[in-house]
Amino acid sequence: MIDGTYTAVVDRIVEETAVLLVEDDGEVIEQREVPVTELPEPAQEDGGVLTVTIADEAVNELTYESEETKNRRESISEKLDRLSTRLSDREG
Repeated sequence: MIDGTYTAVVDRIVEETAVLLVEDDGEVIEQREVPVTELPEPAQEDGGVLTVTIADEAVNELTYESEETKNRRESISEKLDRLSTRLSDREG
């Protein structure tokens, strides 16, 4: 049972349900499902980062973290660019 405030990332949206990966110290500790309509509008897509408050096993509060979302997306983009460069070096 986890209660407290955590970081969560929108892993995917399946129909009208958002699947959140709940993190503690950067490690995924749990997966939660919430209706997409409960997410703040900017977080209603894959990769959105939220601060979530969980109490009595229920997600009670969701706050969109725009700066953290931006930082994570930039980090992923940079990693993909480096990987692409290494793959193209092998082809040449």
